[in-house]
Amino acid sequence: MKDKSYTPYQKSIINNYYKNQKGMALQKLQELVAELYLADSDKKKSQLWKKVEASLGHLEISEKLREHILSERDPEVLANNIKDWF
Repeated sequence: MKDKSYTPYQKSIINNYYKNQKGMALQKLQELVAELYLADSDKKKSQLWKKVEASLGHLEISEKLREHILSERDPEVLANNIKDWF
């Protein structure tokens, strides 16, 4: 099997992706807050909260805070925490 090596340009793109992963997760959470405010059905809200849970997994936050946000299921609580993380 052939060993795949990346060019220096490709390596820099990969490194930048992992460096900016926290910022991308925060941006995704901001988008999800907006979608939660606009969601009209409980089914849609449930799907969005699953995405919030996945995005919170990419951030280095305490388990207690994560559980608090997910147990409240209030977009305002999530939005206030995102504001604090920036």
